[in-house]
Amino acid sequence: MKKRIKSFQYAFQGIADVFRSEPNAWIHAVVACCVLAAGWYFGLSKTEWCLVILCIALVFAAEAFNTALEHLTDLVSPEHHPLAGKAKDAAAAGVLLTAIGAAIVGLLVFLPKIF
Repeated sequence: MKKRIKSFQYAFQGIADVFRSEPNAWIHAVVACCVLAAGWYFGLSKTEWCLVILCIALVFAAEAFNTALEHLTDLVSPEHHPLAGKAKDAAAAGVLLTAIGAAIVGLLVFLPKIF
């Protein structure tokens, strides 16, 4: 049981690290809060809530994976290396693609309610 509790503590430390080291995580958090407030205002259905929450979770997970890959890349390649840069760029692309997908879902959910 102690190992399970420790694993949660490490995970929460990881979340804190993402927010300490990645300014974009704060942007994602502000947008997520706005989306949650809009969802409450417009009275989303259960299915719409599931889609919105899943998208928010995916964007935060992508940001966490990106941060992990950046830290690992910095560890194994402290000097600038073109392949290290490509790895970081690909991880950042994953976050961007996830955020674009989430934005599209947001438009599909919220535009009909706005208009």
